[in-house]
Amino acid sequence: MTSKNTSKKPVAVIGAGSFGMAIANILAQNSEVLLYARDPEVIKKIATNKEHRGQKVHTNITATGDLSYIANTCDILFPIVPSSAFREMMQQLSPYLHPYHILIHGTKGLDIELGEGETLDNIKILNRENVKTMSEVIMDESVVIRVGCLAGPNLAKELAAGQPAATVVASHYNEVIEAGQQLLRNDLFQVYGNQDLIGIELAGVLKNIIAIASGILSGLNLGENAKGLLISRGMIEMIYLGKAMGGDVEAFVGLAGIGDLVATCNSTLSRNFTVGNRLAKGESLTEIIANMDEVAEGVNTIKIAKKIIDYHKVRAPITEALYEVLFEGLPVEKAIQLLMKYPYNVDIDFL
Repeated sequence: MTSKNTSKKPVAVIGAGSFGMAIANILAQNSEVLLYARDPEVIKKIATNKEHRGQKVHTNITATGDLSYIANTCDILFPIVPSSAFREMMQQLSPYLHPYHILIHGTKGLDIELGEGETLDNIKILNRENVKTMSEVIMDESVVIRVGCLAGPNLAKELAAGQPAATVVASHYNEVIEAGQQLLRNDLFQVYGNQDLIGIELAGVLKNIIAIASGILSGLNLGENAKGLLISRGMIEMIYLGKAMGGDVEAFVGLAGIGDLVATCNSTLSRNFTVGNRLAKGESLTEIIANMDEVAEGVNTIKIAKKIIDYHKVRAPITEALYEVLFEGLPVEKAIQLLMKYPYNVDIDFL
């Protein structure tokens, strides 16, 4: 049976991209939803056509460009904007937030804190203090304490089509997990809880790196054995990186880790998979990014992860090879040759 939002208050989604739109439609089955979009044309189009990004807009959704109205009307907000815009969005939203608000974000990316004159390209290494997950950005920029995230195999087009799926709501607070489950769960969408907020966020972020590599394998027609090898070794690499950044192993072996990894590494609907696929077909990264509708978070994540690897001395050959392919001109075929010669001695050494 479908649960209902017992508070009767609307809930908010901030960000009208494909995933934000899909989550708004799921929430609208149980609640009234305010959907924030920056572009007045988008707001007008949603109101007029009841359609956006190829998705029908549920009758319970109202689009708005007013953050103060959203914060004053809703106690629970789902920010789902690209990581590159997330801190700025929080700075705009923060004056209207109170400690009673609950924020559950759905952004699979990282935020970097740099000094004056520093950029991601010219800083040599990053330590954990420089790298923030989106929950940490929310707490940096606002008085909100009850924070959570959504992560899992949640390809927006499949969610929009009403295909069966599940997600994880992670938070240190049971109240946040329960609120997310009550609001999101329906007959075709299962919602699990997890208290390792940082681990679940990192699982969602780091799997995008391996998805780019999977797209490359697919573009080169290298077969299912190679993909199985990539996914299993990629999983171990995610665990090494995740542990270095403060996550627990358990977060990576559940739905938000291996579940999301398998879905994204096998799907032409994934933006990160698409980047890798097009690289393998000979396009440059600049060309690919120039004509993508939405951000492939994995590209920036590779830049960040490479610097974390250098600082923590983590063993992550797939990520390092991808960095060379994307930013140093290493041909994809050469990268695969190097990876196949990498001296792995044991299969599992993290348990």
